[in-house]
Amino acid sequence: MTGRLDRLAASHGIQIAYVSELGENKVIDDAAKRALLSALGVDPDEGAEGDFHDGLERPQLACPLPESVAGHRHWGIACQLYALRSSRNLGIGDFEDLAQLAILGGRQGAAFVGVNPLHALFLADPSRYSPYSPSTRRFLNPLYIAVDHMERGPEAIAALRQRSPELFDTGDGDLVDYVGVGRLKRALFAAVFESRKAELEDEQAFQRFVQDGGEALKGFALFEALSEHQVAAGGHAGWHHWPEALKDRDSAEVASFAEEKGERVLYHLWLQFEAEEQLASAQARAKAAGMAIGLYLDLAVGVAPDGAETWADPALTVNSARVGSPPDMFNSQGQDWGLAPLSPKALAERDHKPLFDAFMALTRHAGAVRIDHAMGLARLWWIPNEARSAGGGYVRYHLGRMIDAVARAANENRCLVIGEDLGTVPPGFREVMAAANVFSYRVLYFERHQDGSFIAPDAYPRLSLACISTHDLATLAGWWTGSDVALRFEAGTQDEAATSRDHASRQNEKRMLLRALVDADLLPDELEAEERGDVAMPADLSEDLAAAIHRHLAKSAALLFAVQLDDMIGSRRQANLPGTTDEYPNWRIRTPVSLDELGENSRFLGLAAAMRAERPKAS
Repeated sequence: MTGRLDRLAASHGIQIAYVSELGENKVIDDAAKRALLSALGVDPDEGAEGDFHDGLERPQLACPLPESVAGHRHWGIACQLYALRSSRNLGIGDFEDLAQLAILGGRQGAAFVGVNPLHALFLADPSRYSPYSPSTRRFLNPLYIAVDHMERGPEAIAALRQRSPELFDTGDGDLVDYVGVGRLKRALFAAVFESRKAELEDEQAFQRFVQDGGEALKGFALFEALSEHQVAAGGHAGWHHWPEALKDRDSAEVASFAEEKGERVLYHLWLQFEAEEQLASAQARAKAAGMAIGLYLDLAVGVAPDGAETWADPALTVNSARVGSPPDMFNSQGQDWGLAPLSPKALAERDHKPLFDAFMALTRHAGAVRIDHAMGLARLWWIPNEARSAGGGYVRYHLGRMIDAVARAANENRCLVIGEDLGTVPPGFREVMAAANVFSYRVLYFERHQDGSFIAPDAYPRLSLACISTHDLATLAGWWTGSDVALRFEAGTQDEAATSRDHASRQNEKRMLLRALVDADLLPDELEAEERGDVAMPADLSEDLAAAIHRHLAKSAALLFAVQLDDMIGSRRQANLPGTTDEYPNWRIRTPVSLDELGENSRFLGLAAAMRAERPKAS
């Protein structure tokens, strides 16, 4: 039976064996094979064999690589948009903050500014705030709209501030108050909409936007109207808990709701219009400020199972499995991301147009896009609904055609593509991506030799984006002080023995990093004794050492280098601690330095100057 089961599973794209990130051969068990076949709609006992063949498919197209990028090494700033502080925002970073950061960065020589995914979440339930668990990847999160830059927005703010000043108590804490921000912005959106709704029918730009958005946009706006209606009645924002009749996009009850609540549907169409207009403006201002690339946006790996995308098009996703990752050196039980996997069969039957459409929407106002967990173009770790993360397996996609869908959209919008290829990478995957001009994503912490020493800067792939850290890892100051190791212990994701081991290992890693700086002739003079081991390492990361480490990586062969805003101001707190929910304030931590002060922050300016020295603007 096992031989037939293996053949059946493989013929439907299930990888019965894979190579882990440590090079170990892993085989999934028969229970996982049977559950995954069932998730794919195949009877494990009587099902017919499929036609998924082995081998990495080669794409026919390549993503754009203009000479302005191919012939010059650029640097840019990466941040979490929600985290940005300013004197004018309403407790959450917004599109105006993004534009201002881009202008400041452009003046400092940065070629791009990167942000977390801006996808629509659940406006009716702001407590669902993870940017990597969107309702849809096609549309934008209205909470990023700068109300004071909407027509009649300033008047709405002034009137509400006078009437209900308590609603504005959202901006002073160290964490984003999503529920408070949502309450405030929804009240302001309602006031602005009320003053403008009569004009929308004659506003050509808005009508053109709705027409171009087609059924996908209208379906999303209808979902949002239903979602807010359900929440107002004490229900849920996600459709899994709605009345049965409303779960069906094509039901008579949904059609009746759309007719009765047409103004609410119009409201959500208008919010998307306003969001897109402000994002487009931010990109235009970034380019005007001298940025060669401009906005660098992020595509989440999937969508929430109960969001707009799965409601509007249930056949496109698989409802009997969820996306995660296999056990690895950082997560012994694997990870469960709780996302709905796209159906390989549905994608193939539609010539991968849904991926093309999502990428078209994302690249329309961007100079570069990062694909989170880019290996998802080739395969995803599916977890059957009744299984734990470790009980899943890889299900494959048609890589060549997936890349072609991405490349078509990227070429149409002249947008660079970066593939986040960290973790368990299939053999040959990076070579296929490089041939299609998809940048690799290289993190300093991981670019090491087998003995733990850091690779030389010139060993980085030319077609890559280099960075010191990411939102899922420690900031540089946090890494130096070992705060990430302490956090894992405090959050209960590792035991005391592993914590002691990691703290000891970190001391060795720090010394190896200093050795790499010696080899690059970048080690500050005052740290020579520490590098030799004559004295203990400094407890904190100095500005000089932070600049030296950044200069080290800026010298790399990588065409792109992303510097975290948190590292430019010396922050220790990382944006997200994987494997946690309530144990750590993921996706809520605000940047400690306001945008109003950033242009005069000595650490920020010093690091920007170091980057200009290593990667000056093209003449």
